[in-house]
Amino acid sequence: MRKVLHIIIGFWAICTNAQTALYNSGNMQIHDQGQMGFHIDLINDGSFDENLGLAGFYGDLPLNVSGAFATTFFDLEISNPDNVTLNTSLNSSNNTNFIIGNFNTPRAQTDNYLNFLQNATNNGSGDISKVDGYAAISNQQNFTFPVGDATQLRQLVLNSTAVNTFAKCAYFFEDPSSPSTFPNGFNTNTKVASLGAISTTEFWRLEGSVPSTIQITWNDRSNIGALVTDVTRLGIVGWRKSSSQWVSIGTNGAVGDLSQGFVSSVSFIPDDYEVITFGDSLGEATELINPDNFLVTPNGDGINDSLVIPETDLSPNNSIQIFDRYGLKVFEMNNYTNEFNGFATTSNFVIAKDKGLPTGVYFYILSLDDIDLDFQGFLYLAR
Repeated sequence: MRKVLHIIIGFWAICTNAQTALYNSGNMQIHDQGQMGFHIDLINDGSFDENLGLAGFYGDLPLNVSGAFATTFFDLEISNPDNVTLNTSLNSSNNTNFIIGNFNTPRAQTDNYLNFLQNATNNGSGDISKVDGYAAISNQQNFTFPVGDATQLRQLVLNSTAVNTFAKCAYFFEDPSSPSTFPNGFNTNTKVASLGAISTTEFWRLEGSVPSTIQITWNDRSNIGALVTDVTRLGIVGWRKSSSQWVSIGTNGAVGDLSQGFVSSVSFIPDDYEVITFGDSLGEATELINPDNFLVTPNGDGINDSLVIPETDLSPNNSIQIFDRYGLKVFEMNNYTNEFNGFATTSNFVIAKDKGLPTGVYFYILSLDDIDLDFQGFLYLAR
């Protein structure tokens, strides 16, 4: 009886204010085998998360979901060509059926998303029905995000090495150099030397802390012909947060032609990158990475104070070993990002270790694990 009373109060509050919405300020629930169809807006300021059965958004008028709390539906479907806008998050705990119409989430409000909870699935997504904005997962390892823009489905396939507590994805049909909903742009001319052209047509935003691989597709609208003439050179690139530039994420190969196809990445951590798109990887061929000899002068003047090897941006998963002229290993590190400044990390009989290594010639070996490449060179340490 108490639950019914809350529903009646909710309806009364809306009717007296002449609003066309279902307003919940108490405790609502859809029981097993129950069905609820929304032809009006939903405002949830109460408990509406212990649902079974089916909830659907129908009709031919734009609908909105808002309120202080996220609603959790068991089975969910959309059949509304005028779309449903999520002004607060909406959770799906079992299955979401895309028939017609989009779930829109304002991209400037990144905390609003359609969230697929543990074991939740979806089906039927396509150009006429998808998430136009952010979709998220909670406690899932592998997932295909049914994201796109107003007219096209541009899904992203995520395969992670472990369960994601939370991950989120959105697609943007715009130039990453001047995005509409980010405070700063991602200039496609700011990139490592080993990259060619970078897409100015589209990009994805993917958040997640678990090492993962992804797969994205291209079509005629992607204008891949402006990037490459041979799809074997096409790769996945990302704006790396630590260096504020475009780098290769690493690619397991592209399949298709200039009109359509897909490309898969090597394993990476999504949170290391602001956005992701297509780029000319120049084949990531060995001959395009030129091992160099370096000068290291750790005197604090800001010039050559550490060993900076630009190629490490191609492969965040890397390892380096440095040897002196007698073949004694004096430094080693995994996931190297320019840390060597003349001090040893090994204890192999290095004299006066706390004062730094002596002036002289050293030999390094760098392994770029993401692109299966090793190279070596010399450095001269001057004090």
